[in-house]
Amino acid sequence: MSLVGKKFPSIAVDAISEMGDNLKINIFEEAVNNNKKVLLFWYPKDFTFVCPTELHAFQAALPEFEQRNTIVIGASCDTNEVHFAWLNTPKNNGGIEGVTYPILADTNRNLSNILGILDIEETGYSEETDSIIIEGSNVTYRATYLIDETGKIFHESVNDMPLGRNVNEYLRMVDAYTHIQEKGEVCPANWEAGKEAMSADRKSTAEYLSLN
Repeated sequence: MSLVGKKFPSIAVDAISEMGDNLKINIFEEAVNNNKKVLLFWYPKDFTFVCPTELHAFQAALPEFEQRNTIVIGASCDTNEVHFAWLNTPKNNGGIEGVTYPILADTNRNLSNILGILDIEETGYSEETDSIIIEGSNVTYRATYLIDETGKIFHESVNDMPLGRNVNEYLRMVDAYTHIQEKGEVCPANWEAGKEAMSADRKSTAEYLSLN
């Protein structure tokens, strides 16, 4: 079920800083209290393959997000200890040394379960062990959320495990939403900062289509 247009769940989650400080981060409060947009991206596992390429890609774009008044936060279901070990592993050894934004450690899966982004194929009940049996890895897909200054989700996307994200698309999304906020216009397909947008009416759409 899509959460676009709804407030992001207000729940505190364990996290770690680049320096190894244990934190509690509430994404909703980060947006509202700091009057900033938040980009929250989830990845399946530390010490894997596509994941470090994404964490470094978001790090490389961090100045661009900061210029757009946007906080970047990573997240997975690994522990703070595993996060910190990965943060101390050199890039040329598959690590994420040099990443400076915080990373959530949703080990109890409270937030990822609310968001519905866990890889769970099915659950069943075992009478023999009197327990719930989960089929699937129970780690998150590559889910991404953009949250505005009021805590409202204005974009969400979910990639399957092998599909790495295009960080530039999220910069474009932030630019487009900011344009909408500031100008009251709507942004057509393939819109980029500096291009013409439209009014939300039939005449403006017709004029735009006649020129593009």
